[in-house]
Amino acid sequence: MAIKAEYIWIDGTKPTAKLRSKTRVLPNADKIPTWGFDGSSTNQAEGHASDRVLEPVKVVKDPIRGGDNILVLCEVFETNGEAHVTNTRAALREVAERYAAQESIFGIEQEYTFFKGSRPLGFPEGGFPAPQGGYYCGVGAEEVFGREIVELHLDRCIDAGLAICGINAEVMPGQWEFQIGPVDALTVSDDLWIARYLLYRTAEEFGIDATLDAKPARGDWNGAGAHTNFSTKAMREGYDAIITACESLGASQEKVLEHVNQYGDDIQSRLTGKHETAPWNVYSYGVSDRGASVRIPWQVEVDQKGYIEDRRPNANVDPYVVTRLIVNTCCEALEKAGQV
Repeated sequence: MAIKAEYIWIDGTKPTAKLRSKTRVLPNADKIPTWGFDGSSTNQAEGHASDRVLEPVKVVKDPIRGGDNILVLCEVFETNGEAHVTNTRAALREVAERYAAQESIFGIEQEYTFFKGSRPLGFPEGGFPAPQGGYYCGVGAEEVFGREIVELHLDRCIDAGLAICGINAEVMPGQWEFQIGPVDALTVSDDLWIARYLLYRTAEEFGIDATLDAKPARGDWNGAGAHTNFSTKAMREGYDAIITACESLGASQEKVLEHVNQYGDDIQSRLTGKHETAPWNVYSYGVSDRGASVRIPWQVEVDQKGYIEDRRPNANVDPYVVTRLIVNTCCEALEKAGQV
């Protein structure tokens, strides 16, 4: 019996890439063929040479269509076999392989905001809701908006076999979070992109838009981030490696800017030094400090081992980019320090 394969890829839209997808009917899921698309319509080619190649890299169950239907996450290649310039997964593959012996593990906390029309879900027309306070992990119709979408999205991520590990309502009305991990860099990034696809498709069924805008509501409201938790084998075994990793991320102003400039669009609007953030261009780390660039959880200090949380990445960050940057910076420093 024929199946539907939904091919999914990341386009070349700037400043923030978008997900694209299209359906191919296959006789079965035994062999998922390479496919192609019109790159001139996705900001990945010019019209006179528009063919681009979709190379399947991860296949999961399609929890929306059900049955034997599948979702096919793809990398984008040129017709000559070279990775397309927008293929950030290819760059991550190289770095992950280089430092594979350090056994890096990630967990990413994906915040997002529901919009109904031009207003965040839960914002009254022509006005504003009560100030932040009761919405975070809130319960009740006055505190929480969009739970039916969130629960369905969670079920679908589980059904697809993604490494989703939790959800919660966030600080602003209509703002939520799901977490992917703890898994390796490629898996956390692949699963986050597929989870984003399922989020958009699920919200679409309710006539709601899910956005990864870094500052969805101007004024005294929290932005939306993608806090990135990271550890290596050495960090999971000793505290000296934790400090080395933290120090490496702020080793120089050049290093700080290398990261924040690739941590998502409009980062200056979110990382203001307020709303549980550090200023975008000032690096700091501290134990249990949600106002620092990088937080060492209190239990990590108690246990003298564990992981760190980079709180700077935006909700709209490319997970292939943030994981590559962190692995490259921290693992290089740990290697030089002999902490591997």
